[in-house]
Parts: sequence; structure tokens; C-alpha cells
Amino acid sequence: MITTSTSSISSTAMYTHVLLLIIGAGVISGVTAVSPMKTAVVLQDQVTKGNESVCEFKNHDLRIALGLSHNVTLYINGNIEENVTLMFTTDSNATEILRELPNVTFVAEEMINQTLLTVTPIAVGKTVLITKAIPPNMTDVSKAFVRVVVPHSDVLDYVSDAVGWIYFVAWSVSFYPQTFSNWRRKSVIGLHFDFLSLNTVGFLVYSIFNICLFGIPYIESEYFKRHPYGVNPVQLNDVIFSVHAFAACCIQVFQCFIYDRGDQQISNTAKSIFSTVGLVTIVMVILAAASVVPWLDFLYYLSYVKLFITLIKYIPQAYYNYRRKSTSGWSIGNILLDFTGGALSIAQMIIISYNYNDWGSIFGDPTKFGLGLFSIIFDVFFMVQHYILYRGNAGYQHVCESPTPSHEDELL
Repeated sequence: MITTSTSSISSTAMYTHVLLLIIGAGVISGVTAVSPMKTAVVLQDQVTKGNESVCEFKNHDLRIALGLSHNVTLYINGNIEENVTLMFTTDSNATEILRELPNVTFVAEEMINQTLLTVTPIAVGKTVLITKAIPPNMTDVSKAFVRVVVPHSDVLDYVSDAVGWIYFVAWSVSFYPQTFSNWRRKSVIGLHFDFLSLNTVGFLVYSIFNICLFGIPYIESEYFKRHPYGVNPVQLNDVIFSVHAFAACCIQVFQCFIYDRGDQQISNTAKSIFSTVGLVTIVMVILAAASVVPWLDFLYYLSYVKLFITLIKYIPQAYYNYRRKSTSGWSIGNILLDFTGGALSIAQMIIISYNYNDWGSIFGDPTKFGLGLFSIIFDVFFMVQHYILYRGNAGYQHVCESPTPSHEDELL
């Protein structure tokens, strides 16, 4: 027999998970068309290894329109030795998204092992429906949760997806104008080596982060242990983008060895940054291999490296253009595509935030929004340099009848 009551249940505290970079997806850099869900605090007292029964929803994701209701089935598998009361709450801490569900009681030793729940949204937004059992040691409810999304409009979801694919393509193609320019000129003069080396290292660590979190089950299980109600923040398109970007940077590095580069070289400042990053990375790998820190924390460290590099990588090129009073050799096509990708990335964030009334994903997580805005500001600065300040300026001047222009000549 199943009995119900309508006692009021207090909401559990919300745990807001912020994925650094990258993420990012596509952060940071990055590209992702999937908006991360809010996650809830783990109810540790509910999970007991000695449980004989398991309570779960078969489907953990539910999309439902405002004004409609949807039925979901809750299953309890195994025997229970005494009556178990299930209570339902959500992780929303501002506006309640769902109508409160009544408690459900399963009676010990009875054959009924499922019950139908009617989920009714009362506001637009995202939330996680969480189950708590009393007494907690009678059944495992760690899988008894549903991520619920209630949009303003399905059309906006299609628009968001379209915008996501456009900026994915724009960012992916943005590496080719510079590569083509280097090949056409048979020269890399004008492309600052600090910018290129920082970009290469940044996408290397970003690729490692994405591949490990997406493709290694052990790492993924570590993530879900910390965020049991979350979704994997790394999608296949994140992996493809980061690996492609790293490969494109490697091609440009190869061009630096075979084409005219004058006297350009990586600065001592950049070498110091790479040495520090390399040393800390080796220490982190040793600590992770010795089980002193989890491998997931090592990946988070890599995301911090990507975050730091994204913040500084444009500075050498901007200063280099200023010293030369020219943007010759520095492809404006790269900047225009990067600006397009960054602007559309922010536009998608705004569309998603409005459609799910989830403005906290922007203002509650300023890292992703700030990085996108920071990149756009530098792109605008590069466009001002190219089209206004140094328009038509030559890339270098022959100094003292030198037959071969050098990097020093450019600076003069």
C-alpha cells in the first residue's frame, strides 16, 4: 500500500558548480552549446553501502513546457525491512520551479515497487528534483533525482543551437587565415612568437582536460562523485574543437621553422612562464600518481593554466603591433572570426539565460562571461590598430641598406 501526505518540505541548500574553462567549453576558450546545470548538495546520510534496496528514476532528464504536467515513475528495487517515506525537494534557492510533491510511503514486505509522480512546473527555469528517504538506511536514493528544465520557448532553443554551431565554425576556421598568410608570404614575420607559443600551450592543456574528462571513465566517475546531480560539462564538440585548435597551432609552429622569421624568438618572459607551468605540472602529476591529490584536481589545474594563458596571450601581439606601428603579417581574418565567435558565444549565453530564467549562469559565474568579453575587447583593439591607427603602414623598413629585413628593423 502507498500512502501520501502533504507535509511541507524545506528546500535543501543549493550547490552551484562552476566549471573553470573551460571551460570551455568551450570555456574559456571555448565552445559549447550546452548550458551547465545547477547541481545540488550531496545528501550523504542517504547513501549507505549496506542498503538492500535502490530507489531510482530511470530517466534523469525532463523537459516540460510551462502550463503542462508530466508523469514520471519512481522505482524501488529490492526488499525493505520497514516502512520508508520518500520526501521530494529541489535545489532552487530563489524561485520555486515545481509544484510541491506529496510524500510517498512504501510499506515493508509489500510487492508494490513503483509509484507515479506528477511533475507540474509553476515557473520557468532549471532545477533538480531530489529524493530523501526516512529512515535513510533502508534504501539508496542516490539515483532518485531528475534534472528538470522549463523553457520560455522551444524556438529559442533552436536559435541557441544554431548560434552555437555558427560560433563553433567561426572559432574553428579562425586559425586558417594566419596559416594561409604565412604560406603565401613564405614568412612568419608579423606573427609574434609569444602569442603563438602561449596559444599552443593553452590548447594543449585544454585538449588534455577535455579528452580526459570526456573519454576516461575513471575521471568521469570522480566528477560524478562530486556532482552526482550534474551532467558532464565536456561534450564531443569541445574535444573536437580543442584538438583541432592545437593541431592548427602546431602547423603554424612548423611554419616558423621553415619560413623567414627574421630574428624573432620567444621572449625570456614567456620562457619563464612555460618553465613555471612545466615544473608545477610535473609536481602535480607526481602527486596525482601517488594518490596525494585526485586526478580530477590535476585536470582542474590544467584548466587554471588555460584560464591564465587566455588572459595574457593577446598582450605580446598587441604590443608588437604598437612597436612596429603596423599589423603587416598579422592576419586580420583571424581577429574578425575570433570576434564573431566571441560575440555569438556571449549571445548564446544571454539567449539561454533568458529562456530558462537562469541569469545566474552569467552573473553568478563571471569567469566564462568575463573571458569572452575580454577576448572581444582585444579583438576590437586589434581592429582599431589594423583599420585606423596603422592602416597602410608597411610591415618593415630597410634600415642601413640591409638586404634582408630583420625583426630589429621592424621595431625600428
